[in-house]
Amino acid sequence: MVVAMNVAPAMQLEMSPEALHLRCIDPAKNKRRFYAMSVEPTLFGEWELVREWGRIGRGGRVRHDMFRSAGEARNALATLARQKARRGYKPTRL
Repeated sequence: MVVAMNVAPAMQLEMSPEALHLRCIDPAKNKRRFYAMSVEPTLFGEWELVREWGRIGRGGRVRHDMFRSAGEARNALATLARQKARRGYKPTRL
């Protein structure tokens, strides 16, 4: 007997970016920030989401988050991009 459950499958974004660069600039608050993210393979078959953030024109902080698959890392990138968009960050071209 097969029982159908109302469980949404894990979301896999098809056209997700491998890298994204965001900026948040507000001259009235002297706010000039960047947030860069990229999905990269490791030497051990895993994938990492590399995040760098800070003030534009200065060295930023870097964080590496490990994932078992590229899809998981891309989903994390998309989630972070949505969070940053809510905080006023906008995509930029490098």
